[in-house]
Order: sequence, then structure tokens, then C-alpha cells
Amino acid sequence: MPKKVMLVDDMEIANFISKKIIQNTLGDVEVYDFTSPKLAYEQIEEIHPDIILLDLNMPVMDGWAFLERMQAENKQDYKVLILTSSTSEVDKEKGMQFSNVLDFCSKPLNKELLISFFLTEKLSA
Repeated sequence: MPKKVMLVDDMEIANFISKKIIQNTLGDVEVYDFTSPKLAYEQIEEIHPDIILLDLNMPVMDGWAFLERMQAENKQDYKVLILTSSTSEVDKEKGMQFSNVLDFCSKPLNKELLISFFLTEKLSA
């Protein structure tokens, strides 16, 4: 069964690039991309992604609100990789306080990062 990846980033081009890198690196993966964090959140239980790649800086509902809602509604079984343009150590420390956040990474997504998450035990732990 193919892995399912949910991309949540308000920038269409960021999702497009991430999706292509994922498909070219991993092959048999279902990628669901959302520019609306609110819509993505509403689809979590239907899609049941293996991992969510989440941007932090988005209008209406930012990545922090997304993570806080996951925590409040007991959805920590959905693993998250924060993929953001932020290089703030404060943001990194804050992000790593969420039990379902596996890592905090800077954009753009790269092959080495994907391989480390999909071909190791990080997604099956």
C-alpha cells in the first residue's frame, strides 16, 4: 500500500515543487496538497496521511493553529514534519514541543530529507 503524504502550504508553487520531489524520489506515494490549512485539517481523517508536511506562516490558519487544533482534538497520531522558511530557533523549539512533530526543516524539501523519513523507522515508529 502506498504511503500517503499531505502537503499543507499556502504557496501553490511550494506544494508543486514538494510534490514533484516526493514523486520523483519515492515513486509509489499518494500526495495530497492543500493551500488551505483549514480544508486540509478537515480532510485528515478521510485521507489518513502517513505524514503531514506543514508550513508555519500561512494566513487564516497558520501552522501553529493547525498543530494546536490537532493537539486539542487528540490527533497526535498523525505525524508532522514542519517544512518552513523560518530559521528561528524559537520556532524550532516551539515546534518540537508537539508530540507528533518529527522534525523542523527549512524549505525547500530535498531528497535526502525524504529518504531519511521514508526509508527509516521514523514513519513506522
